[in-house]
Formats: sequence, C-alpha cells, structure tokens
Amino acid sequence: MSNTTCGSGGCGCAGSTDNLPQEDAAPVARINGVPLHADGEILPPDALRQRACTELLRQQAQREGLLSQDDAPGLDGATSAEASQAIERLLDQALQVPEPSEEACRRYHAAHPTLGGQGERVRMRHVLFAVTPGVDVKLLRQRAEGVLLDLRCADDDGARFAAAAGQWSNCPSGQEGGDLGWLSAEDCAPEFAREVFGTQEVGVLSRLVHSRFGLHVVEVCERQPGQELPFEQVRTSVALMLRQQAWVNALRQYLQLLAGEAEVEGVHLDAADTPLVQ
Repeated sequence: MSNTTCGSGGCGCAGSTDNLPQEDAAPVARINGVPLHADGEILPPDALRQRACTELLRQQAQREGLLSQDDAPGLDGATSAEASQAIERLLDQALQVPEPSEEACRRYHAAHPTLGGQGERVRMRHVLFAVTPGVDVKLLRQRAEGVLLDLRCADDDGARFAAAAGQWSNCPSGQEGGDLGWLSAEDCAPEFAREVFGTQEVGVLSRLVHSRFGLHVVEVCERQPGQELPFEQVRTSVALMLRQQAWVNALRQYLQLLAGEAEVEGVHLDAADTPLVQ
C-alpha cells in the first residue's frame, strides 16, 4: 500500500466550517498541541482537514514506536520520508481488513456480470500532478498521496473531487472538475489504461496512477461494460475491489477513533470514543 497521508471528511474528518479559523483572528489549528500551519496563515477547509488527519496518523505512529520521537512536521503540510513510511506501516498494522469471501465475490459478479468485459468504456475524472523539469518529485508525491486519501474517503457526491481538481490539477480538465468524459483504453496512454481498464473498480482508485504525464488521482464515475466474462476470469479483480471498499471504511473509523482521543483545536473532525466494527 502506497498511501501514506490522509485527510478528508469521509475518513472521519468531514464537518462544517463553523470551527475553522476566521480571517480576522486566524488562530493556529493544532493536534495535541502540534501546530498545523504557520501563525496567521489561513488554509482552505479541505487542506486543513488533510493536515489534521495526517498529523493524527503521524503522532499515532510515534506512539506505536514506528517513528522516532524526534520527527517533527513542517508547517507546510509535508511529512518527512520517515514519517510517510511509518504511517504506511501503521495503517498496514491497524487496518485489519479480511479478504472477501468467495460467496461475496460471486454475489457481486452475479449482480455485475459484464463489468470488466472487453470493449469497456469508462467515464472518469482525474487530478493530475504533472512531473515537469525541476519539480521536487518527492514533495509532489507526498502532496498527491495526501489528496488521494482525502478524496478516497470523501462522501459528498463528488464536490470535494471537483474542488481538488480546480485547485491542484495541472490538466485543463481541472477547470471542469477534472472531468475527462467517456474514454476507451485506446484513448489513453497504455500505462494509464492498464491501471484503469479491465477491473470492476468504481470510485476513487486506491492508488496513484502513473503515466508519462505525471501522477494521477483517478475517479471512475461509471463503466460501460463490454462483453461478459466468466467469474473465473474476473475473480481477482472483484476481490480487490471489495477489499478496497472495506479498507476505506476501516480507515474512516480508525481516524474517528484517533480524533476522539486527541486534543483538536481549530479544525472540525468527526470523532468516536468507542471502537467501531471494521
């Protein structure tokens, strides 16, 4: 799993903007006393939630002994390479997501018998983080991974994705909420098509999609199925999709628990004080 930073309403970090910093006062938002931005800086709500959720995970990694106590976040929202790796290990340990059963996979295939078939078309949108000469690829990846988890966990009918595309995407489609319309595999760069087509995944993909243009956060809005394929040919893809859905739910619940145990100032996070069923 390559996702190492997080932040969103759907991850247990969504909420109103009632408690966000106001322009006249601009208080510093903090997690357990750790500032999320510089004094006087005003962040958009989504960016502030993203930093808050990342900081929750970073501090938990320290408590679990996965990250040195000397590690400290910057005020620009970026985490150290060590922190990113520690958060990845933390999520691997904390999110115990069982593999979907054969019965569950067969039920899904029975309800969607043509998904993944040949001749498929996909309606999608994306946020492109372009790799250009001189760009700091490490920082670019960290930013892209943060946006990825933010959007994976959102549950707002796509409003947050459209806003992120307008803010971050280096593609002209960003002005249209990242919308790429209906595409076939032949319409895309081969390396991009291999990541998007031939599976049953719908929604924000769980991984960054790499292409010759850069790093993409991709949302599959709808699939137009091709020729029906037997269950044996799509078993692996169906199981992967069901597991990813369970992982997102587990991440949301985990962040709610961390928020419930933390001292949160200046940013509204959904919180829970009792364990939730993953």
